[in-house]
Amino acid sequence: MKRALIVLLGLVGLAAWGLAQLSPFNPSRATLEDERNTTEIVRLYGPSVVAVNVSLPAKRLEPFRPMGRLDLFRFRLVPQAQSSGSGFVIQANGQIVTAYHVIRGAMQEGSAALREGARIEVRFPGGAQNLPVRVLGVNPDYDLALLELADPKSLPANAQPIPLGDSDRLEVGQKVIAIGNPFGLQSTVTTGVISAVGREIPTVGRVRVPMIQTDAALNPGSSGGPLLDAKGELIGISTAIVPGLSVDGRRAFVGVGFAIPSNYLRDNLAQLQQGGLQRVSQGRPRIGIQVRDLSDYPERLRRELNLPDSGVMVVAVERNSPAAKAHLQPADLRVSTGGRVYPAGGDVILEVDGRAVKNSAELQQLVFAKKAGDTVQLTLWRSGKRESVAVTLEVLPQAG
Repeated sequence: MKRALIVLLGLVGLAAWGLAQLSPFNPSRATLEDERNTTEIVRLYGPSVVAVNVSLPAKRLEPFRPMGRLDLFRFRLVPQAQSSGSGFVIQANGQIVTAYHVIRGAMQEGSAALREGARIEVRFPGGAQNLPVRVLGVNPDYDLALLELADPKSLPANAQPIPLGDSDRLEVGQKVIAIGNPFGLQSTVTTGVISAVGREIPTVGRVRVPMIQTDAALNPGSSGGPLLDAKGELIGISTAIVPGLSVDGRRAFVGVGFAIPSNYLRDNLAQLQQGGLQRVSQGRPRIGIQVRDLSDYPERLRRELNLPDSGVMVVAVERNSPAAKAHLQPADLRVSTGGRVYPAGGDVILEVDGRAVKNSAELQQLVFAKKAGDTVQLTLWRSGKRESVAVTLEVLPQAG
């Protein structure tokens, strides 16, 4: 017993001696290099990320007569609608980039002008008030919009332009930092990695763009915010998520977010600065159709509908377009399965001039490589048979 007590006291003494040898807490050593990198970038460029607030005019509905003898109100007004997103400073003169879909509700159809009564404002971190902005240029095809402060002098001194990086040099696994305003929570910072590059999703913009996929948390309100690399350079603009549901029933992040590569902004910034509506397909020939990739369809549904495994379904045909003149048939059925609706009954484009078409991006590339007046030979899947149709391309007016 005495020996055991001596051993125990010896162990306690050894532990006390060991604790005495430990260095006191050192905050600089406790912070990891990666953490310091993140905090430095946020400290530098966090003040450049704004909340974008969009207000739409109230709507006047049908007249109604309230109960009672006095007819006091003849019209009901729906309260002013609002939406929000994110943006960031790109030029020292107060120019701000955001995603087009953030402000789309405030825009006139087919224009860079605001709807009557609509208003767009931004708020900088720590700012006491919203600042009015005007829309300088928009590119719905790439989901890009360029705003500028109505008063450039209102740009905070610490809101410096975020430098553009080269999104063509990105690698899977590379660290990323997202800053934005999800659910209206301003200056929210999340980190993650590039999960994939070259992802094509059908819900962003009007032209298929090879997107950056990331696991950095993005949520409603993050759209338009910057995605930065470890050098603090812009490599993407947050734009979409694969949503789940939050506890209150709203869409929420499940680990799959998407950003427009920064090089699309770099290559189109000068055009946006010129002002107005910019379109990728301006001056380029088109067939005049809307399509849906067959690869989006469940395999079982393709079998039941007797559809090929790849190609694009013609969903709609524009009036007086080359497609209409060649009598391409749009989908006339809608099939619901697994909670999603799929168009059916239309022509499926399999090939352009003998080159296989797997998706809408490939179709677009093949058509954009042609000139107005060129005739292309489309191989179609129509009513269970392969058919060939000649289509002469034209430059068509752009819809809004």
